Amino acid sequence: MSAAPAVAAARRGLRWMRWYVRELTGESAYERYVAHVRQHAPDAPVPGRREFERQRAAAREGDPRSGFRCC
Repeated sequence: MSAAPAVAAARRGLRWMRWYVRELTGESAYERYVAHVRQHAPDAPVPGRREFERQRAAAREGDPRSGFRCC
């Protein structure tokens, strides 16, 4: 009996879990943003990840409809 199907299933599960956690935490948002900018405006400068996160947080906190504000 081969363990290959069980190993393949475990790898699929781990890949799915990694994808899910990255989507849930917003970790993959920067990669999607860079791909979008490269596709629609290839010559436009792309901000670094730190600047992207700063802008993203400012947009979330500045929008009263988002419900993100703590105070």
